[in-house]
Amino acid sequence: MPEVVIYTDGACSGNPGPGGWGAVIIGNGGEGVIKEISGGEAYTTNQRMELRAAVEALRALSAPSRVRLHSDSAYLVNAFRLRWIPRWQRNGWRTAAKKPVQNQDLWLALAELDAKHRVEWIKVKGHSGDLYNERCDELARRAIPVNEDN
Repeated sequence: MPEVVIYTDGACSGNPGPGGWGAVIIGNGGEGVIKEISGGEAYTTNQRMELRAAVEALRALSAPSRVRLHSDSAYLVNAFRLRWIPRWQRNGWRTAAKKPVQNQDLWLALAELDAKHRVEWIKVKGHSGDLYNERCDELARRAIPVNEDN
């Protein structure tokens, strides 16, 4: 099974507002960048862009892989580390406060991709000086769609 390292990041201009996401995919467990990807949405939130970056990076893998996914989003990482998704599913996609879980489409996609790949979810500090983390931030910021409001 191939080993891959992924860094992801999302960025938003206002919340909600135009947003972008970026990911760097590194092959052979850290032996070199094999792909950089990014994209954006005209009206979104930073949390949605964080999730979208992880979805698109995992979708970009051609075969099931062992993945170390680095994100500066506690929202994303904790959902897997603390097993929020099964709890949300049992509660009819409601939070502990009985509010609807936002971004269900992306959470469902992530749960499916997490089952396909062996993902280790790693929380990194944003703006830490880590080259790959900084590159993802740059990709996400460049991908923010430009409109009259930003």
